[in-house]
Amino acid sequence: MYSVAVSRDFIANHYLIGGDWGSENQPHAHHYVAEVRIDGTQLDQHGYLVDIVAIEAALDGIVTEFGNQLLNDKPEFAGLNPSIEHFSRIICEKLLAAINPPGTGRLRAKLWENDQCWAAYRLTF
Repeated sequence: MYSVAVSRDFIANHYLIGGDWGSENQPHAHHYVAEVRIDGTQLDQHGYLVDIVAIEAALDGIVTEFGNQLLNDKPEFAGLNPSIEHFSRIICEKLLAAINPPGTGRLRAKLWENDQCWAAYRLTF
């Protein structure tokens, strides 16, 4: 199986809802690192699983959409606690919609909230 991955870092703000998490219930920023990985068995006619330039462009668009924003105000988070779990799913779904991988495989979005904590979401295509 082939793999290709791209990462980007960005800052976004959020506050947690639905529980008592102390200071996390107040708006605050995180320096996120989004790491996306695509795995598949079939390469395209150019020998790419997915062109890295296309992955970078899609991820840059996602980072631009959410960077320096309050996640709670974004429509993707309506009715949701803006956890890194939900955020990793949203990134994964948006990235898959923006690229065209050949054949079948997996796409994983891993979102680091700090140097020690991350969540990931994986889709099969």
